[in-house]
This record gives sequence, structure tokens and C-alpha cells, in this order.
Amino acid sequence: MPELRYPHIFKPLDLGFVTLPNRVLMGSMHTGLEDRLWNWPRLTAYFVERARGGVGLMVTGGIAPNRRGSLAPLASKLTNRWEAMRHRRMTEAVHEAGGRICMQILHAGRYAYHPFSVAPSAIQSPITPFKPRALSEQGVEAQIRSFVRCARLARHAGYDGIEVMGSEGYFINQFLVPRTNQRSDRWGGSFENRMRLPVEIVRRTREAVGEDFIIIYRLSMIDMLADGNSWDEVVTLGQAIEEAGASIINTGIGWHETRVPTIATSVPRAAFTWVTRKLRDSVSLPLVTSNRINMPHTAEAVLASGDADMISMARPFLADPDWVNKAAANRPEEINTCIACNQACLDHVFQNKVASCLVNPRAAHETELVIRPAEHRKRVAVVGAGPAGLAAATTAARRGHEVVLFDQAERIGGQFNMAMRVPGKEEFVETLRYFTHQIEITGVELRLQTTVDVSLLQQEKFDEVIIAAGVTPRDPRIPGQDHASVLSYIDVLLHRKPVGRRVAVIGAGGIGFDVSEFLVHADVPGTPDPDQPRPEDFFRQWGVDMDMNGRGGVEGTQPDFGQPQREVTLLQRKTTKPGAGLGKTTGWIHRASLKNMGVNMLGGVSYERIDDAGLHVRIGEKETRCLEVDNIIICAGQLPRRDLADALKSADIECHLIGGADVAAELDAKRAIDQGTRLAARL
Repeated sequence: MPELRYPHIFKPLDLGFVTLPNRVLMGSMHTGLEDRLWNWPRLTAYFVERARGGVGLMVTGGIAPNRRGSLAPLASKLTNRWEAMRHRRMTEAVHEAGGRICMQILHAGRYAYHPFSVAPSAIQSPITPFKPRALSEQGVEAQIRSFVRCARLARHAGYDGIEVMGSEGYFINQFLVPRTNQRSDRWGGSFENRMRLPVEIVRRTREAVGEDFIIIYRLSMIDMLADGNSWDEVVTLGQAIEEAGASIINTGIGWHETRVPTIATSVPRAAFTWVTRKLRDSVSLPLVTSNRINMPHTAEAVLASGDADMISMARPFLADPDWVNKAAANRPEEINTCIACNQACLDHVFQNKVASCLVNPRAAHETELVIRPAEHRKRVAVVGAGPAGLAAATTAARRGHEVVLFDQAERIGGQFNMAMRVPGKEEFVETLRYFTHQIEITGVELRLQTTVDVSLLQQEKFDEVIIAAGVTPRDPRIPGQDHASVLSYIDVLLHRKPVGRRVAVIGAGGIGFDVSEFLVHADVPGTPDPDQPRPEDFFRQWGVDMDMNGRGGVEGTQPDFGQPQREVTLLQRKTTKPGAGLGKTTGWIHRASLKNMGVNMLGGVSYERIDDAGLHVRIGEKETRCLEVDNIIICAGQLPRRDLADALKSADIECHLIGGADVAAELDAKRAIDQGTRLAARL
């Protein structure tokens, strides 16, 4: 066997009564499959595929200990033996696949999306529409009993352990800080009283389940709230949780109402491992660190440096269920890397959809999107090597088809070659690295710098033709748009044309925001490096104190994004708030970032003309002004590129349209990769 490149990842972890085969924990992430009885076969397939992928220990999405603690009406809970039966079918399948699995017990508290929520105090959350009912002392005891009963049922259901969710601002967190706990009884006031709830939950749970059952406690190590826990309080709680009988302490980062990014692409890799390391000298339990760890070399470096005993990753196992096996085989270049976009995972969950993954549409859809060997081998042409074409070509080739992939450009990637240039989106380069290797592995014939026409396709006698030619910028029809000061987003992001100090960006969709982000930062030449952004710079920008001198790690600090490289005005015709259509869980980050960099955002704009004086606009019904700028960047939407498809239709040659060539909607890579994969799966 070849020598392991990642010896720290694959060092077993002895918990006394069980030994985990490696240091990788698949962290909890709600998929939406947990919430409906008929989806449990799909949920089982989802976990089984990842168990076969080699992960040392998995944790389910949050399961409520009672109805009041549920995240939403009819959301998942474990309260009786009948419910435990379906859990048992899943745990047995996971064990047969060689895996181990813990169930996360999550009580939503005031974060619940239903009117029956309960919390330490009747204080409404800023992210939910319902005000919770304050618990009586007897009510608090009832919630503790629910946690213990749920843990006992989890053991009956065949789980290897549980994780007690004590972070991210949920029920237990709400007892820990005066912000949400204004009680004056034995469950409030002093920190000793406020921390009584989690300590009692762990202590009584250990008594109920015995010594040979894993209890993970998810500890909020940095609340990132000005009135959050102090570091001394975090240490005190960690020590009390250890004494109460926990097996492992997992790192929780921030609350859902925190205004600091924690898992988006813009967060540097392994940015929060320092806070886990800070606790290591104070407790003796194995510590798990988390957030934005997505590649083996990053995980290995974290473990080798002593920051933690174990690595937790959630979304990376959506992107690639075989992450661990590929790392063990020294094949990291074959890993389909999580790019932390949140578009198909968290955005879906918060929209009550089933989670999936932008780069892996099979995630949580394993039973319906099956990649089987083709019954009849076909010769397939794929025109366009953007995300849709790459997904279609490599999936078809994996099934055994003979595939030729064409593109006019000198490299694969299409619009991803622009996206990866945007600060905070450097991870997109990983997707292109993955597809580059998939082309080699699956035997796709790649023909770059090739213009495809009808005659070429006819001469080569393809059985199937897939058009993934992408998009072309929409013509905004502004008088004077041929002025020398006018550039397209392609000119700026791809061709790197020089841009002056004062800039107007026309179009405040996703591309307009990306271009603005690019313009306010220094233009760094070369291939983007996702390992390059420094945590120190990120925390300075968002006002986080890495010394933890103030409460919650943010008390007394202010964001400091530095001076922007350019003065940017971002404009749109719509009267809605600029950026309203951005991702549900990441849009606020983009808006806050541009605001902190001084970008002026204007809605309800009509574009009058462009001339030597600048961009003339009308705002609303009456106000007119001239923006005296050096350059105007047009990001006013896209249209499908269908010239080849139209020519094929005229020649009575059938073809399939996917990606931007089908629908040019905000360069939707999630839809493009999904569409390309599904088409290739049924050819």
C-alpha cells in the first residue's frame, strides 16, 4: 500500500468503549428528508452512501425531543417507540455499510417556525415570526426529561450515540446568555444558573444511556454576539460538560442571528480552528473543530498543528460522499469539493425544500438520480465546456458513452472562469480542477478552441448532440453604449481590461454584485488560490476579536474593511432593494460587504444616455443626474446562445439544450449542473 499522505486524518480515535477508524466526523446538516415519513428510504440511501465512503462517524440532521422543540410544523422528532422503528431501519442499513451514526437532538426554542415554541424567556427571535412562551420551572424540567427520553429512544433505535445541540442560538444557547435568558429563578441570573440546563441534560442523559454510548456536546465556543458568552464562561461550561459525562465536545460557531459570515465561500478555510485550540488546555475530552474545512490537506494541517482531535465537515459530504476514501487512496484531485455557495443546501432548507448540492445534484437524491451503465453505447457531442456541458459530458462518459466535448475557448469552465476571479469565490477553481480530472478519468475527448457548426456534427455522425453553449450579454439599448468608457462584465472579469477609479455598474443582480466586489478590491493576477485568504484579515474586516477579550468575541470591535480600490455606484432599473434576488443565506453577506466598502446602490433608475460627461440617469420620476465616471460596466442580464441549435433545427438534426443555452437566468450553475447530469443519466 502507498504511504498515507494524511496520517493524522487516518489515525484511529479511541473513546474507551469504541474506536473510530479515522478523525473525520460528518457533521449534522438538515436535509429536509427527515421531516416526512415517506422520505426515510431516501434519507437511508443518503447516509448509506456516505458510510460506504469511509467517514469515521456521522451525525444526523436535527431531531426534536418533543413537538414544541420542532423546527417547524410536522418537522422531525423522536418521542416514542413507533417513531424509533423507522430510525432503526436506517441505523441497521448504515451499520451494514460499515458506518457509525449519532442522532442530533435539537430543540429549536425561539428559533421554531410555529406558534407553540417555548424558550427561557418570552423574547422573539429576529429571524422567526413567532414569539415563544416562557417556560415555568416545571416546564424546564419537562424539556430536560424530553431530551433524556429522546436519547434513550435513540439508543433503542440503534444509534451509536447522540449529539446534544448546544450552539447556533438554539434552545440550550438561549439559556446561556442574558440576551435571551431574563429569568430570576434557578435557571437564570448567574452563569452557574444559566448553564444548569445543558449540564443537567448531559448528566441525566449519561445516567439513562449508560457508559458505552457516545454523547457529543455541541458547544458554542464563540457566539459572535456583543452580549454572548465570555471566554471564561465557555471554558467553565466545557469543563462542566466533561464532568457531566460527555464523550466528545464539538465546536459550534455563532448564532443564526450573528452578523458575521461563518460558512459562506468568503470565509477562509479552517478560519475558526483557533477557537477550538484555545479550549484544548482546559478540557481533556476529544475536541472536534469545524467550519470551512473542505480538502484533505487543510484537515491534515489542522490536526497536525494540534488545533483539534477531529475534523467536522457537513457540506463537503454533500459534494462528495467518497471524500474519505479518496483521501485514503491519496487521490485528493478526484474530490468534488464543496465551494460553500449554500445555493442548494442551506438555501433549500430555509425554503422548505430538500437539500442537495450545486456541484453534486445526486446529494439527497440518490434513489432517483442513479448513474447506471448505458444499455447501448452512443457517440455524444457536447458543445460548450461550462458547468452544464462538463456535467453532461463526464456523466455520459462515466456511463460508457463515447463523448466529445467542444468549446471555442482555450480552457474549460465557461462562466466559472469569471466567478473564481471574484474575491470570496476563489473556491470555484476547485470545481474546474475536479472536472479537469473527471475528463481524464472518464475518457472524454476534449477539443478546445474549436468552432462547431452543422457540417462538423454531420460529418462525425453523432448519435446525440447536447448544446451547452452558454449565454450572451443582453443588449441594454442605452444611447451611447458604444462609448469607449463602456465595458461588459466579460471584459472586466475574463479579459481583465483596465478600469478607472470611478465606476458605474449597470445591473444589480448576482453578476453586478460580483463585478462590484471585484472592483472594490485589488485585482490580483494569476490563478485564484482558495487557501490564500487569511483568517486574520477576515476577522478584522468583520470585527471579530481573536483574543476573545470581549463577550462573544465581538464586544467592543468594529468592522474594518479598509479602503476600497475604486468608487463604485451600483444601479438597477427595478425599484426593489438591490440584491433582493441573491441567495437566502448569503445575500446579506454580499450586501453588507459592498456597503462596508462604500458602494452606492441605487434602484428605480432609468438610463438616459452615455457620453463624454459620464452616465446620465433619471431616478424615479423627476430627479436626473450625470454620474461622472471613468467607466460604465454593463451587467444587464443575459440571453441564451442558440445560434447552433437553431441551425441544427433547420437541418432537421435533433439536439438537447441545457444550462444557459436553455434558460439564461442569472447564470444559474445549480440548475445547469443538475440539468446536465440528469440529461446524461437518461441518454
